[in-house]
Amino acid sequence: MSSEAARFDAVVIGGGHNGLACAASLGRTGRKVLVLEAAHALGGAVGTHEFVPGFHVSSLAHILNRLHPEMVAGLELKRHGLTLAPGPMPSVALSAAGEPLVLDGAYGERLDGAVDAADRAGWSQLRSLLFRQAGILKPFLSRRPPDLGTMSLAQATTLGSAALSLRRLGKEDMREFLRMVLMNVADVLDEHVADDRLKGLLAFDATLGAHLGPRSPTSLLGLYYRLAGEIDGVAGGQLLPIGGMGTVMAALARAAEAAGCTLRTGAVVRRILVENWRACCVVLDDGTEIRARAIVSAINPVTTFLDLVGARHVDTGFVRRLGNIRMKGDAAKLHLALDAPPRFAGLSETAHRGRLVIAPSVDHVENAFNPAKYGEFSPEPVMEITLPSLSDPSLAPAGACVLSAVVQYAPYALKQGWETGKPKFLAAIMAVLERHAPGIGGSVRHAELLTPADIEARFRMPGGHWHHGELQVDQMLMNRPVHGADGYDTPVDGLFLAGAGSHPGGGVSGAPGWNAAKRVVETRG
Repeated sequence: MSSEAARFDAVVIGGGHNGLACAASLGRTGRKVLVLEAAHALGGAVGTHEFVPGFHVSSLAHILNRLHPEMVAGLELKRHGLTLAPGPMPSVALSAAGEPLVLDGAYGERLDGAVDAADRAGWSQLRSLLFRQAGILKPFLSRRPPDLGTMSLAQATTLGSAALSLRRLGKEDMREFLRMVLMNVADVLDEHVADDRLKGLLAFDATLGAHLGPRSPTSLLGLYYRLAGEIDGVAGGQLLPIGGMGTVMAALARAAEAAGCTLRTGAVVRRILVENWRACCVVLDDGTEIRARAIVSAINPVTTFLDLVGARHVDTGFVRRLGNIRMKGDAAKLHLALDAPPRFAGLSETAHRGRLVIAPSVDHVENAFNPAKYGEFSPEPVMEITLPSLSDPSLAPAGACVLSAVVQYAPYALKQGWETGKPKFLAAIMAVLERHAPGIGGSVRHAELLTPADIEARFRMPGGHWHHGELQVDQMLMNRPVHGADGYDTPVDGLFLAGAGSHPGGGVSGAPGWNAAKRVVETRG
């Protein structure tokens, strides 16, 4: 077994966006940092790849709706090449039966389409209420979660500011927040609006990426999580990065290199060595040992402890809690290489550049979820579609088009198996697309469908869940990923977590990596 002569202050396992955010932040403090990425390219699920010659697409995540503003400024990502499309993209609720509904501006500042006056007023009231309530959670999502046992002054301040925000709501809004926070999104929507298109879109957004339907308890939390994020200073906004999501990774990689970090790809970590109850070294597949004062894992927390560290180095209660994390994905990713841009019924040229959602009603979303409870895919899937090459022609050959879609519901443990079920699910998706964009099937040059099983294999995500664990009330804040590893440090001294399985969760924010770096500095001096 060989051993590298160079010793590092920190080794970061995983070269995704959180790993690079953590490494760059540590590097800027003067520390010697090494990033180890198992794949032959940085990026993980936040990358751009060529899925058929001439056609490039964002691999998994395809829209930015949150980037930790402190990280963007601190790492100078715009100076390092991060370029965003101007202005928030609209959300378009497609309807096969009539005119689509467009939510324009920062998550529906304006409604375009045939909407009656009562629904406009109801949505305006509900939108304001949701943003005010999401603002209470915002401080928690940008900082390390509070440790209720040994709370620091900074954490107490965060709790105090949240309590103050709640107090500032006023008596009626405070009572409404406490009533609503654990409600299902369907009931909340029923109280304020009647338009099925609007309700379907909001129900889809609240449950996207989760094993929930709109009538599942706590499903409103998903909408709070979306609205608590911000991108380019716009709360609740959503933007396409020019060049695809890979440009986010490129900017982070350049920031890490500028901070003096060493980035190594094709480096598979086989073990994390623990000596005297302290993580001290990583061992690569070829037997190379690399020692460091701190080891930061930006990969799945279960993989970190059970595969790399080994269960013998943590107590049985901790192992049991890890085993109880729910992380079986329900979302698939579809990429289509098209001969020409599709034409969705009733949409203007501008609206085609937006985020197109097929979720005609709350009941439709709920009915799409029902089969997933029993290990079956939805025959009428709901989906979020972008046509990124309309805004960035470099992603497709001249005259051609790329379609990227996140599709629900596609259970990880499909009863019939994905080898059998995958072509059937693709056929169901294409049938839905054909109803909304007649003729699209005839222009498909190539289709790539990534099921949760494919996502697991390609991106090393157990369960194929892009959040590395459900974002539900029992798996958030002090319970993320589990008690005992909820504040980035872990039961193993010198080992830290920095991935999507940590607080505040998935989505392309960089917050877990950025916050973890602060914790490393606090505890390692």
